[in-house]
Amino acid sequence: MKNKSAEEMSFLDHLEDLRWHLIRSVFAILLTGSIAFIAKDFIFDKILFGPKNINFFTYELLCSISNKIGLDESFCISEMPFRIQSRTMSGQFSAHIWMSVTAGFIMSFPYVIYQFWSFISPGLYENEKSNARGFIFISSFLFFLGVLFGYYIVTPLSINFLGSYSVSNEIFNDFDLDSYVGLVRAAVIASGLIFELPIIVYFLTKIGLVTPEIMIKYRKFALIIVLTLSAVITPPDIASQIIVAIPIIILYQISIYISKFVLRKEKLKNKE
Repeated sequence: MKNKSAEEMSFLDHLEDLRWHLIRSVFAILLTGSIAFIAKDFIFDKILFGPKNINFFTYELLCSISNKIGLDESFCISEMPFRIQSRTMSGQFSAHIWMSVTAGFIMSFPYVIYQFWSFISPGLYENEKSNARGFIFISSFLFFLGVLFGYYIVTPLSINFLGSYSVSNEIFNDFDLDSYVGLVRAAVIASGLIFELPIIVYFLTKIGLVTPEIMIKYRKFALIIVLTLSAVITPPDIASQIIVAIPIIILYQISIYISKFVLRKEKLKNKE
């Protein structure tokens, strides 16, 4: 049975309720972002500029794998031939602010998801409300998994390719700080959100916009979109695109099973 108070709420009441959920979410982001702002040495030197270091975990792993499969040192990196500079008066301060907000959003993501669930839960059935903990845990897990994938896979592949790319020996790569920060931020946040695909499909199936048949029918088109997306967020080499495309394809297949599971449960509920 649905919550009656949710049914009795007017449109303006819903807007007011949404406003407070958004305010609490923003406050959480700002609070955790303030912690990140204070810990700028760790955020910038260890995390943000970590993929710029030739001893970064991903580079060492790729080098080790290439040696084991007989590719010699094809994937081993000896230098990062570029520098990062700030060419505007507010460049470093602006980067500091935006990195703090990004870190705040990532760290407070479970609470933001909790606020989202709190907003929609009054319109759900009692048995659906009992799944709140599982929803928050799975959503957060997928998001953090995507963030790690973006940081350890997409970011270093992009930095290595773009940082070492050259059209002439007369040109030295001096990247602006905002450009570097934007690349890392986009790779991490985009990957985190992409990994939420199973959750999105779950809700779209619940409201009847998506079915397993539709997802299977358009799987070929989805594959093209995935490969295009991989080409956009990674360097234009086949190996990098395949590395990024594989987990997205797996997520798509998992989403099909989730859609089937949701419809199966709905049919059983209707029979009962």
